[in-house]
Amino acid sequence: MAELTSTEIKPTRAYVIHPDLGRARTQRREPEHSLAEAVALAHALPGIELVGQEVANLREPNPGKLFGKGKLAEIGERLEQAEAELVLVDGPVTPVQQRNLEKEWGVKLLDRTGLILEIFADRARTREGVLQVELAALSYQRTRLVRAWTHLERQRGGLGFVGGPGETQIEADRRAIDEQMTRLRRQLERVVKTRTLHRAARAKVPYPIVALVGYTNAGKSTLFNRMTGADVFAKDMLFATLDPTMRAIRLPDAAGGSSGRKIILSDTVGFISDLPTELVAAFRATLEEVLEADLILHVRDISHPETEEQANDVAEILDSLGVDDDVAAIEVWNKIDALGADTRAALRRTDARTEGVQAVSALSGEGLEDLVAAIDHRLGQVLDEHRMEDQVVMDFADGRSRAWLHEAGVVEREETGEDGLRLHLRWTARQKGAFEAFNGTAAEPDEDDEPDQPRSGGWHPAD
Repeated sequence: MAELTSTEIKPTRAYVIHPDLGRARTQRREPEHSLAEAVALAHALPGIELVGQEVANLREPNPGKLFGKGKLAEIGERLEQAEAELVLVDGPVTPVQQRNLEKEWGVKLLDRTGLILEIFADRARTREGVLQVELAALSYQRTRLVRAWTHLERQRGGLGFVGGPGETQIEADRRAIDEQMTRLRRQLERVVKTRTLHRAARAKVPYPIVALVGYTNAGKSTLFNRMTGADVFAKDMLFATLDPTMRAIRLPDAAGGSSGRKIILSDTVGFISDLPTELVAAFRATLEEVLEADLILHVRDISHPETEEQANDVAEILDSLGVDDDVAAIEVWNKIDALGADTRAALRRTDARTEGVQAVSALSGEGLEDLVAAIDHRLGQVLDEHRMEDQVVMDFADGRSRAWLHEAGVVEREETGEDGLRLHLRWTARQKGAFEAFNGTAAEPDEDDEPDQPRSGGWHPAD
């Protein structure tokens, strides 16, 4: 009887290298920590078996092969011993360097940008996310076209034998990529229009938006699940989630009940140092949720040895997205459960004395009550300090608008009159605008309408 042959695909044997320029390096990170992050990125890529890792010291990059002759030979020996099939270089590698290194070592090679793009391509789930990753990947590939086969070149242009060189294979490939990118952009435009409609619909809802941002693997999705009761995928892995998720929740009131402020909580893609520019541009539409937020929760892994450097990277990306410095924000020092008891107690004392800082553990729930109270207090400062008194009159049958106003918590009292319900309100300009958008009464009334009569099925401001 013939033996059964396994059809299971074997994992790719990968070797991670972090090039370190020593004193000449401009990175804020220690090379060991950068290597650890690169290894975590490698583990985030499916079908990878890590067989080795190292920090490769460089005096200066070689323009042709990145590494010098001696270092090339050393690494080549280790790759051969480990039987590596894929080399992941934690840094930028030019197309010429990539081609030469692959030829020198006999392996496939990815630089940091290529690795992150591979992870994003595997994790994207929504239509918009898939299109954005494809567009970013094509933009990256367009710069990697290296002239390798001159026999694919059209040797002559025009007629006869006197014409100049015709179109090269590289130019044909570049044109094909440009055409595909154009198609993707058109598809994205349609998807973005749908997202814009969703955002316009949310603008009609009187609830403030609170966006979670932070370095990848800081615990945003775990915190999101803890606060909303959702089941968003959360794992100790870089870029565990890519597509944004939004949930409406109600904060507890002062007595711990369920009649507090209602908010929309948004979980966004995690950031990382040296995020490829192609991805920053491609995911700008997704990250516009951050620009629309009334309050930003910057979730930090406070147990990480380079938490300050990670916070600086997040700040730089938010700045590149156009987020204003004066947007209301709270720093959430997450993962205090990973610290010792004394350190954890010290952080809790610090957050009690520091405005805009909350130390929590999304995993155990420690400190979440204080965080929720801080969110409610900060939103109160942002949204509620400029309330104005107003009155509206609406039809008795317009229960939909009446329910909206009561749900928003802006009704002080209501009276019954011959012309309908008269509601005495105390609301912000934002809430008034949201109500007008919800009710469809933002436009000017017709001239035939009597100013002191409610519109049919609608409302009008009382005199």
